[in-house]
Amino acid sequence: MNPNLKRLQPYPFEKLRAQMASVTAADLRPIAWSIGEPKHAPPAFLHDQIVASIAGYSSYPATAGLPALRAAIANWLVRRFQLHNNQNFSADRHVIPVTGTREALFAAVQAFYDPSASANEVWMPNPFYQIYEGAALLAGATLTYLNCVAEHDYQPDYASISDEQWSRCQILFICTPGNPSGTVMSSEQLQFLIKKAIQFDFILLSDECYSELYRDESRPPVGLLQAAEQMGHTDFEHCLVFHSLSKRSNLPGLRSGFVAGDAHLIRHFSAYRTYHGCAMPVPHQQVSIAAWNDESHVLENRRLYNEKFNAVVGELKSVLPLTIPDGSFYLWPDLAEDDTLVAQRWLEQANIHILPGQYLSRQNAGINPGYGHVRIALVATLDDCVEAARRLKRLY
Repeated sequence: MNPNLKRLQPYPFEKLRAQMASVTAADLRPIAWSIGEPKHAPPAFLHDQIVASIAGYSSYPATAGLPALRAAIANWLVRRFQLHNNQNFSADRHVIPVTGTREALFAAVQAFYDPSASANEVWMPNPFYQIYEGAALLAGATLTYLNCVAEHDYQPDYASISDEQWSRCQILFICTPGNPSGTVMSSEQLQFLIKKAIQFDFILLSDECYSELYRDESRPPVGLLQAAEQMGHTDFEHCLVFHSLSKRSNLPGLRSGFVAGDAHLIRHFSAYRTYHGCAMPVPHQQVSIAAWNDESHVLENRRLYNEKFNAVVGELKSVLPLTIPDGSFYLWPDLAEDDTLVAQRWLEQANIHILPGQYLSRQNAGINPGYGHVRIALVATLDDCVEAARRLKRLY
């Protein structure tokens, strides 16, 4: 038995179920704001695509994916992150399809973490997506949590980290737009981290699965590869980005995404995945090609989320400290009280399900930076979101 299995902590939703098991919910229709699972309808044109591709289930898929899928992903990256002038960028060398970012983020640490290196730490923002922690624990790594607090716009205070601390980092997870805060890192912030990765020889793993859920059509979030290109770092050394169709195209069940960046790392990751056995089924690849090639449904998806943000915050801003984030589909208010009690009260009195912030973070440097916050996932319908907001307004 792998002894590191004992180091794993319960998943946030396991903790939530246990905490709320004895709570009697209000006699109202339940509204789920807890799990970040997209509920908007996937684009209709994909139905015909998967039917037309059904014969592909009779063939083993290749780990590297179809050339057409890698090309569609590469073309999307070029369009979305303005990589037009990068003569080095190649669909074959810099891109590999994966079965969702969750699987790929976990696998990347298993493939790249070197337990014999003197720099033996895996760093992650705190709060964080729990896969980061689980991947590091099962790889046998030493974990370093970087607190994300309001004073630093819910991003780690990278500028305060000493050279001695940087020298201990082997892998650094970043998330932009952030989960749960929705904070978007600037190009300057990303370039600072790229320079540190080069200087101290660590790997940057950038989780960008919320990159297409943003508020301002004139200011899409910058990505790590885009920031690298802007500083002339066109080989993307030390840099990997993770993207998915789950949030972008409302296809969480398809399990389709990609990893892109440093060709050296991609080559070794591909070798690992040959044995890992997570090649994407051919029909899923065909659907993915169609999804990456279309932007109209993504624009509509953003419109729906933005409509919900405006409606909910407009309804509640007089009674709760809500701020619309630059990205993601979450609200992350600091309610300045025990967030588990808030979640219990909202369930008991309004039958609204939310996630306590402290379940997403760890005690570090004397605080749990998620304490007092709740994560509200605006994934329900507009009508349900408005109904939930009105119920809460009556409570306050």
